[in-house]
This record gives sequence, C-alpha cells and structure tokens, in this order.
Amino acid sequence: MTLIHTLVAFIIALGVLIVFHELGHFVVAKLVGVKVLRFSVGFGRQLWARRFGADKTEWAVAALPLGGYVKMLDEREGPVDPAEAHRAFNRQSVGKRIAIVAAGPIANFLLAIAIYWLLLLGGITEPKAIVGTPEPGTPAAAAGFVSGDRIVRVNGEPIETWQALRWMLLDLSIERKPVRVEIVDAEGHVQWRDLDVKAVHGEQIEGDVLAALGLRLFRPAMAPVIGRVVSGSAAENAGLKAGDRITAVDGEPVDSWDDFVAIVRKSPGNPLRLAIDDVSGEREVLITPEATGKEGERIGRIGAAASVDREALRDLLVEVRYGPVEALSAATVKTWDMSIFSLRMLWKMVTGELSWRNLSGPVTIADYAGQAAQVGLGPYLSFIALISISLGVLNLLPIPLLDGGHLMYYFAEVVKGSPVSERAMELGQRVGLTLLLFLMAFAFYNDINRLLSG
Repeated sequence: MTLIHTLVAFIIALGVLIVFHELGHFVVAKLVGVKVLRFSVGFGRQLWARRFGADKTEWAVAALPLGGYVKMLDEREGPVDPAEAHRAFNRQSVGKRIAIVAAGPIANFLLAIAIYWLLLLGGITEPKAIVGTPEPGTPAAAAGFVSGDRIVRVNGEPIETWQALRWMLLDLSIERKPVRVEIVDAEGHVQWRDLDVKAVHGEQIEGDVLAALGLRLFRPAMAPVIGRVVSGSAAENAGLKAGDRITAVDGEPVDSWDDFVAIVRKSPGNPLRLAIDDVSGEREVLITPEATGKEGERIGRIGAAASVDREALRDLLVEVRYGPVEALSAATVKTWDMSIFSLRMLWKMVTGELSWRNLSGPVTIADYAGQAAQVGLGPYLSFIALISISLGVLNLLPIPLLDGGHLMYYFAEVVKGSPVSERAMELGQRVGLTLLLFLMAFAFYNDINRLLSG
C-alpha cells in the first residue's frame, strides 16, 4: 500500500463521514425553517465554492479536511434582515435547536447502520471461531483449549465468527468478568472451558486481546507457496511472485508456510537467502524482512501471503447473511453495542483503568483506512462504519465546542427556563477549547509514537 493509496483511502473515508454529519445538521435545519448560509467540508482557505438553491446556500470545500460546519442565519453572528429574523437559528425554540444539533451525530449512527445493513444483506464471509494450538503458559492453554476446538457460545451468547469472538472477549476482558466458553471439539463432542481473562492486564488488552489470551485462529497446514505479493513490499522488491515455492531459507529446508513465517518474523532487518522453485526452475533470492512491531518487540515481514487451498478453506469459513428486516435489526444492534463499547472505553481511560495510548489521531486512522481499503471493499466499508460510530459518540460528549456541549447548554435551558448566560458559555468555550487541544495533542503524540516504534 503506497502513501498515495493510503491518503486517497483516508480522504474518501473522511469526506464521507464529514458530509453525512453535516448533512444531518443541514437537513433538520431546513426542515424546521432555519436558513443555511454555508455548508463547508473542511476549514480554512476555500478551494471550491458554489451557491445553490432558493436561499443561495454556499457549498464549499476548504483546505483543512479535518471536519466541517454548517453556518446558519444567526443574530448573534451578524446583522439579520428583519424580514428573515424568524428563520434565524437563535430565534428557534429550544426543542428545534436540540433537534438541529443532535442531527449531526445521529446522521453518523444512521450511516453506520446503513453500511452494516448493506454488508449483512449481501453477506459477510468470515472465519469460524475455530482455535489453533494455544501458546504455552497462556490462559487458553490453562483452560484446556486444543487445536480444532470450535467456540459456539461465550457466557451463553452464540458465537459464529472469529471477529464476533474477538469483540465478545475484548468486552469481557475490559469488564474483568468470568468467561465460560462452550466448544465443540474435533470429534464433535460438546465441552466447556473456563477462561481466566483476569490474567490479562491492561496493556495486553489494549493490543490483541485474543493473542494475549493465547487464542489463535486455526490454520490448516499450508505448503510454503506464495499466493499473493503486496505492492511495494519487500517481497515484490526482491522479485517474488505468486506460484513461487520456498524450499529453503539460508540452506535450511522449509516444509510449511508457518515454518517460513516463523523464520521471517524472527529476522527483522536481517537478510535471508531463499531457495525458490517455480515453473522455470530453481533460483535464489536475497530478501530483507521489514522491521515492524512496538514497545521493543520487533518482528519481520515481507508482504507476501500463502497460496490457499480454496476447498480446504471453505470448511473454515461461514457466511453471515440476513434478510432485509433481520439485517436492519442486526445492524442497529451492532451500532448500539459499538457505541456503548466506545463510551465504556472512554470512561475507563478517564478513570485510569485503560491507557490513553488507545486514543488515535489522523495518522493512525489514515493508516487503518489504507490497510482496510487494501483488503477489500467490505472491510473498508466496515472501517468507515466504525469510525462513523466513534465520530458520533465523540460529538455527543458534553464538551463545549462539540455538539454535545451545545446540547448540554440547551438541556440546561430546558431545566432553568431561560438560556445559559453569555458569561457561562464563554467560559465553557475556553474550557472546551483547552480540552480539545489537549486531546488532539495527545492523539498526535500517540500517532508519532506509533510511527517511531513501528
């Protein structure tokens, strides 16, 4: 994945999220009779602007794409023609103002529901929750998991896919709740395993919780044959291509793809001499795995995937597909669950139970956007849905300058029967700006730290 591809994937995702958010404000404002002066995607210097509609609303694209805004007619921001005063935002009832402000985050949740609905309607193919041999000394090994165990329920909740298992165990690990797993073993017998998630500490939860628990996705034995090479990777630069069989590394025979992966992972930045067998004969290739990882744990990777036996793979996959009504219900439940999960994560960061290193900035989000786009349209849409939910949750936080801060003022107005004083709003704006700048600085720090640590 090149830098250009990553930037394009990020800009498209960001553009979709911003447009939907601001359209929420715009549509409800128009419905209640408020005049909209400008609809802007981005901040700062305008790159493009046109006026449309009876109100001559200005539609603009600005240079800094990290947000957007809808500017409405408002007597607090400039003179208003008396003939149009009834269309000013500040003249609307508190109920209408609440509806306009809340419409932005709600639009983000609706976007996520729509994406999940489309994906579930079309069908999502994912790995079944079948585990491989757990790492020794891990909670999974202690619980008695063995290769081939298929997880069918966790604490009584049905589990179909590996991704569903990941979210369920992440949630239970954060809450430090007991976990009882129902499995069907390789011989078809139903058994139960008690998994000690309390043995996993905070930093492990923040990474790959399944790996920390010792749960690994079952992989059938695969021959050391390359099936796909990532563009711009070390594998492509070394001349590797689909169909190449790796017979030896530094003179040592290689019998399986897993053996080859283990050697590469242990060799970050160290040249490896590969013996290759392909249709044209045998040859040698010198390749240096790229170093990646974090917190001092460096691993190597070359950007190549194994050639997969599709027939063998089919038995390890499950297609999750629903009818229109069932898909809508499942999409709504998933969006709700993800929203609540995001709030719990934020709360645990505030209380110190989880590290603030979980906070990501635009660099990390762009990286994830690029990776998701590289995998395919489905994962990319799922990524957009997930970020849309996060954006909706973030904007509903009671922080001045965010939608949630405005809603806090309006609900206070409902309780006290009069608007919040200008002095209180000004003080709140300063506090909100300080808090947002702090969060942005911390997110950028996390981004830079991730870049420096790989």
